[in-house]
Amino acid sequence: MGSREYGQFCGLARAAEVLGQRWTMLILRDLLVGPRRYSDLVAGLPGIPTNLLATRLKELERDGIVVREARDRPDRSIVYRLTARGADLGPALDALGRWGAATMHAPRDGEIVTDASLTTALRVAAQGGRAPDQQSVTYTIRAGDAVAHAVVRGRQVEVAPGESPSPDLVLTAGPGFRDLLAGAITPEEALADGSVEITGDPDLLDAFAATFVVPYATRALDNR
Repeated sequence: MGSREYGQFCGLARAAEVLGQRWTMLILRDLLVGPRRYSDLVAGLPGIPTNLLATRLKELERDGIVVREARDRPDRSIVYRLTARGADLGPALDALGRWGAATMHAPRDGEIVTDASLTTALRVAAQGGRAPDQQSVTYTIRAGDAVAHAVVRGRQVEVAPGESPSPDLVLTAGPGFRDLLAGAITPEEALADGSVEITGDPDLLDAFAATFVVPYATRALDNR
């Protein structure tokens, strides 16, 4: 029996053989945001040994989860992207992220936010919110060195890493930002206590808080 195998004819056991390896789910999290060069993955996963990253990518290629391909000219760099089978993991990984976020409050010592983790957190939060019925609003969100943006068109929300060139509202997250998303504090309280700083129309902060909601967070905090 291989070192990854559990010896059980079970779908969950087979999934655990792939997803249960150290760093694998975070590699997949970053690739769900979009194709990445090897150097992009190294930069987005500080602390991962490069030999371990290379090993995990080979395993994911072998399992049909990831493929390598050359970008179109003039770049022609090699990137890793998810296959259709890999993309099928999106809802499961989002559900795990939602479950894990339920008991988070503030970063532990040494923990950072990356562009991919911020993008993922906002994408998951948008699944629990209800965007106000409005034509189009663009947000840029900063959390430490991480930056992401979101475009809300009607009930559709698109989240991607990096700045928006023309945001309607720029939010800079403070230590209590997650309390705003959890509904533990109001937008007015978040502005007053420094949980968030904004540039732009302050009325849009209410719309942002309604659009991006951390599911189960308040209940989990109450049950501590």
